[in-house]
Amino acid sequence: MNKSKETAQSELTRREFMSGAVMAVAASKVPFDFGSARNVERESSSRRSSFDSDWRFVKGDVQGAQSPDFHDEPWSIISVPHDWSIEGEFREDAPGAGFCAYLPTGIGWYRRHFAAPPVSKGGKLILQFDGVYQRSEVWINGHSLGMRPYGFISFAYDLTPYLHAGRQPNVLAVRVDNSLQPNCRWYSGSGIYRHTWLLTTEPVHIAQWGTCVRTPQISTNSATVEVSTRVQNDLPLPAVCSVRTLIQDRDGATVKDSAAKAEIPAGGELTFVQRVEVASPKLWSVVSPYLYSVHQVVEHDGRAADASTTPLGIRSISFDVDKGFLLNGEPVKLNGVCLHGDAGAVGTAVPERMWARRLALLKDMGCNAIRCSHNPPAPEFLDLCDTMGFMVMFDAFDEWHGAKAQTTQYGYHKYFDEWAYRDLKDMILRDRNHPSIVIWNAGNEVPDQGSARGVETLRTLKGIFYSEDPTRPVTVACDMIAAEPHGALPEFLAEQDVVGYNYVDRWRDRREKFYSIDRHQFPNRRFIGTESVALRAPRGSYKIGAESAVYVEKSSNLLVEVEQLQRFIQTYDYVSGDFIWTGIDYLGEATWPAKGSSCGVLDTCGFRKDSYYFYQSLWTSKPVLHLSPHWNWKGHEGTVVSILCYTNCDTVELFVNGKSWGVKGYAFPSPGMEEHYANYPARAKVLQTTADLHLSWDVPYEAGTVKAVGTKNGQVVSTVEVATTGEPARLFLSSDRVTLDADGRDVAHVTVEVRDSNGRCVPTADHAVTLQVRGEGKLLGMDNGDPVNHESYKGTQHSVFHGLCLALIGTTERAGAIEIVASSRGLAQAALTLTTRRS
Repeated sequence: MNKSKETAQSELTRREFMSGAVMAVAASKVPFDFGSARNVERESSSRRSSFDSDWRFVKGDVQGAQSPDFHDEPWSIISVPHDWSIEGEFREDAPGAGFCAYLPTGIGWYRRHFAAPPVSKGGKLILQFDGVYQRSEVWINGHSLGMRPYGFISFAYDLTPYLHAGRQPNVLAVRVDNSLQPNCRWYSGSGIYRHTWLLTTEPVHIAQWGTCVRTPQISTNSATVEVSTRVQNDLPLPAVCSVRTLIQDRDGATVKDSAAKAEIPAGGELTFVQRVEVASPKLWSVVSPYLYSVHQVVEHDGRAADASTTPLGIRSISFDVDKGFLLNGEPVKLNGVCLHGDAGAVGTAVPERMWARRLALLKDMGCNAIRCSHNPPAPEFLDLCDTMGFMVMFDAFDEWHGAKAQTTQYGYHKYFDEWAYRDLKDMILRDRNHPSIVIWNAGNEVPDQGSARGVETLRTLKGIFYSEDPTRPVTVACDMIAAEPHGALPEFLAEQDVVGYNYVDRWRDRREKFYSIDRHQFPNRRFIGTESVALRAPRGSYKIGAESAVYVEKSSNLLVEVEQLQRFIQTYDYVSGDFIWTGIDYLGEATWPAKGSSCGVLDTCGFRKDSYYFYQSLWTSKPVLHLSPHWNWKGHEGTVVSILCYTNCDTVELFVNGKSWGVKGYAFPSPGMEEHYANYPARAKVLQTTADLHLSWDVPYEAGTVKAVGTKNGQVVSTVEVATTGEPARLFLSSDRVTLDADGRDVAHVTVEVRDSNGRCVPTADHAVTLQVRGEGKLLGMDNGDPVNHESYKGTQHSVFHGLCLALIGTTERAGAIEIVASSRGLAQAALTLTTRRS
């Protein structure tokens, strides 16, 4: 493109056409529906089709594989999303070491033969990748389309100039290079690990990610909705076109439509801006994540040339100096978790159903916020957050100019100067319409925070954020605030709209004072905990008679640290919230023999840990009563065992084999007098035996039953028991769902338990289980959550860990039955039948 033409098109991009108003109405609340979340359109509904099937793949660097004449018949036939690393063997000498979970990386090739769909004269055929890790280069019929180094970004290529006419097949080739190691501090997977899409456009069409929906003014009575639509004209002549916009409620009823008409110059583009007043809007919130739909049709030359659908969540967000985070004008504490993008046995090629289950578990824990650590997530992940009511902190980069000294020799700092600003703009354009996103995070623990260059980089990145999305604040997750001997520059912190603190209690007396030091020194600063320590340990792992060490801290010390920080965050309004590290165990960032981190409240299977109930007792109002450890300690009779109880009951009484070990209770927050002197609320008069956020009893072990009885307002609201089990006797299978969609994408989570003769899960069992899957299903993988287990995720045999393991069962595209049979030497086998059906 010559300079004059480029300048002209730039000017056209900035033009806006104002049109009339569109009206929308509210509808009643409905429960979460995974089906609606998975069908959200992010591109034109009339032109987008899946390109996931019928790929050929080979591991290794193959000379000449970009040539359309290359012989690829011996290659494996696969569908994407696909992660080849997760299929490999755990090896201590893996090039990526613990950062890649000791799994193989390397180079892989993908090829796909396809017949191009019809394309109108002047139209385009575009291939979109939601994510390829990493350093991908794409060819069509032997012509290179380009290379994209960042493995977490979405991108697209125009195939049109190189397509074969008629029925002659086209050949697409993709080289994926993840051989330069290490390049990431956590498990990234390798390959085309997200969805691919084929987009067919008319000469006049909505630009990629060209629709922007904003709600600049909101009250309970009215909301202003602004819809900007960037329309491209690829014709050599000016084109008169109209953009028709319809807003629909959740039930699909069209309330009002409006059309705007304008001429777009040849080879140019025009942004149509429509402002809408919505009366009595249904507001998107954590409790009621109501979504409208914005449907658009572009008409040219008397017919529909393009169409798109964009979800609309009407909500207001702000961060207040004194009140913290406000959603729709009301203070909401961000009770958040950090999440990486992998999911145990499937690696980073995660089916939507798996994310839906994991997010539902976190929601039930009381989590209302997710930090996407430390990169852009898959689009469907954000769709689920929109639909389920999570607030999202969206991370852009883990590195800027400076490398993470401890890890990434070949990390993103190698590409930052050339690619960061383009990657950031694409990231914002793709995801700015998600109501779940409430804050952008420009970087995580970047070494640049301590340099003048870092200050300038942040200013530049902020400029891009503000240019593409002026509606959300920008933070940086800083780990050098008050660090010694050199900390983050004051100018760097001052550039942030909300200052992000990683491990606020890491240095000196901040272990006790937390945010209060900076609150006093910087009274106009807005605070958010971007990352903090969580209770961490492998699921079901306990020691008695000796204090267990967790990382560099004793587990008891860690409990004190976590509880004190949570008390502070929940007490002081000016702290917007906090994101614990992490919500779910993840692969990578490990030291052999461990293959991953055990920081999560859920393990890699999605099984709850004890820590899950700690946060649930703080973050929810429903009765919570949970005991640990298990009560199978044969050979340790008489040894004192500390029984921990996570609860939000007023009081709990503990019994061991019918004998009471006393009533205990705590109150948080501690209530003070109300209305007049000496008038205390009822909860202030409940027994309080500790200022901790847990209860504990030290009890000599004897086999039998431990029972806890919890009360609220003087009434028993919960009773739980932990019993000594018998010897392992049989297997038991259960599934989160028994009826699935026969679409080749659905997933059932089948839990395998080792039980005794009385049907109780044996918490010390470690049996090897063999699984057979017959019918219209396939075994996607098996996992047990053990961070040091090196069995293949893709085999048909896997050991249980503390009595449990998980089998992931995928569907085919045919309706029918799936028969699952589990067997293990010395145990009675178990069987389960699932049903799949066409929707």
